[in-house]
Amino acid sequence: MSRIGRKPVTIAKGVTASVTPANEIVLKGPKGELKQAIDRDIKINIEEGKIIIERPTDQIRHRALHGLYRALISNMMKGVTEGFKRELELVGVGYRATVQGQQIDLSLGFSHNIIMEVPKEVKAQAIAEKGQNPRIILESNDKQLLGQVAAKLRSLRKPEPYKGKGVRFAEEYIRRKAGKAAGAKA
Repeated sequence: MSRIGRKPVTIAKGVTASVTPANEIVLKGPKGELKQAIDRDIKINIEEGKIIIERPTDQIRHRALHGLYRALISNMMKGVTEGFKRELELVGVGYRATVQGQQIDLSLGFSHNIIMEVPKEVKAQAIAEKGQNPRIILESNDKQLLGQVAAKLRSLRKPEPYKGKGVRFAEEYIRRKAGKAAGAKA
């Protein structure tokens, strides 16, 4: 049995869970509502404040889906109760970010500014403090969507290994390389 799939997901206080006839789980909580379509082979049972995921056989496909859906439901539960937060840092001279509504205006050293539209489920905030790199803070109750938006922002100017310039996650470590000056002394 899948170690992860076997664990029941505890329904937090203030959260209502239901399964639709189309085999879709719906979680409603203080931070919003999330839905997830479930494969028709996987059974979802809600009993005594717990969500239990069951699979019909030990086929590789069923075992994989068992753990996958348990992890997705667990992330949904955390999302509707606490929410998720992702922080990006802009490292480079003249790199700036401003947020107007659902648009992020980025100045990343190109000849033009990049304006990126953020989905309405994601809240964006730009912070520029003196003596620190500008930061973008993204918040949402949907972990998948938040990760996609953060990855898209990072892909606009990936951190380079020589000076470390670019858009990176706040907790990300960039392996630095020595430039060609280090190898010229022979």
